[in-house]
Amino acid sequence: MVRVAVIGLGYWGPNLVRNFYAILGNNLCVCCDIDPERTQAIRQAYPSVRITNNPEDVFADPDIDAVAIATPVHTHYELASAAIKAGKAVLVEMPMCRSLENAEKLVALANERNAILMVDHVFLYSPPVRRMKEIVDAGDLGDLLFIDCVRINLGLFKHDVNVAWSLAPHDLSIVDHMVGRLPNAVSAFGASHTSNGVEDVAYLNLDYGNDLIANFHVNWLSPTKIRYAMIGGSKKSLIYNDLDPAERLKVYDRGIRIREDDLEGRRRTLVDHRTGDVWCPHVPRVEPLKRVTAHFIDCVQNQKQPLTDGKAGLRIVRILEAAERSIKARGSRVTIET
Repeated sequence: MVRVAVIGLGYWGPNLVRNFYAILGNNLCVCCDIDPERTQAIRQAYPSVRITNNPEDVFADPDIDAVAIATPVHTHYELASAAIKAGKAVLVEMPMCRSLENAEKLVALANERNAILMVDHVFLYSPPVRRMKEIVDAGDLGDLLFIDCVRINLGLFKHDVNVAWSLAPHDLSIVDHMVGRLPNAVSAFGASHTSNGVEDVAYLNLDYGNDLIANFHVNWLSPTKIRYAMIGGSKKSLIYNDLDPAERLKVYDRGIRIREDDLEGRRRTLVDHRTGDVWCPHVPRVEPLKRVTAHFIDCVQNQKQPLTDGKAGLRIVRILEAAERSIKARGSRVTIET
């Protein structure tokens, strides 16, 4: 059985610990954090787990096969690269790195060492998103025309990254999974309403070419919490509301029909509206992080490529860095080079 360590026991780390322990039991062998209150809470909940405040103890332990990293994003590159150099498989919280340069170096290192590098793009393991992918791949929506995503709430303000780096990776990873390619360019706007200058509201517009555009609204100031995505297609459209306990997915057989009419020798486009049924696909209630941890363990045991591997994480960092450049340039269009 794979032996795993978790580094970082703040907001997300205890969730990883809970899910790894449910699968591995005592093979979740080490938990690490510099905060003694956090380590004490884990010690009380999981007495068999060894506690340390030094990541080097994890990297130096030859019995540890894999490391899950749930620390602030500016520490991801240093910790993940050290783990890979120590011969460990790595699961790292999103976004994978704080800069494109470090993300590229980390992927190159993983390739060089033939190491498992997986990014915790957790929503790609959720039943609604997996069902969405099936519907898109089956061609039920037709050609994709537009995508709108909203992820807003009165949230936890961060000081090391802005709201785009904090919230947008969730929806960017979903859209990346659906579309299967990088956008050609991004235009983004953001604003800071505190003295630290970190943007707490942002709007990202991505141009995927072939007349497909995607918009993302992320916000730490909203008085209400919204988790919403709409995918519009030439045949049907889909709405994903992650906060709806009963009907998280709805497929609308509604849209337009376009035809041309040669009226007195002058061609003109005629648009008709089409109204059909609304379908609510069934999706099971499964914690996505349970699937993340199980998939990571399977990849380590069987040397499989993760669904959300380093290349997937790199694509999201590439978009985020371009969006940040656009925000600083007051919305200028930034080309995304592959």
